[in-house]
Amino acid sequence: MGYGDANELNILFWLSWNTFPKPMDYNKDKVDDMVLALLFLTMHELDRAWKGHDWEAMNRLHQKGMISDPVGKVKSVMLTEEGKKRSEELFRKYFCSSQ
Repeated sequence: MGYGDANELNILFWLSWNTFPKPMDYNKDKVDDMVLALLFLTMHELDRAWKGHDWEAMNRLHQKGMISDPVGKVKSVMLTEEGKKRSEELFRKYFCSSQ
């Protein structure tokens, strides 16, 4: 079967479109909050945290002024004063048992 025929290409497109999962629509602000909360969990040296999270979320947190620019070879990011405060608030809200 060659792939030059327009009908065959339409069939291949239909199969690929209906076989693979579609991108999920999600609340990016909520994801950013969870990532920021998890940065609190891995914080060290008072204001640095490991940056092993979703790159898009890390870039959004940088744009919001919560962390330093995540692009680079360093394996951690620096949290801003606002980022440190917000990350602790979110961590306590979502991950600490109320006492």
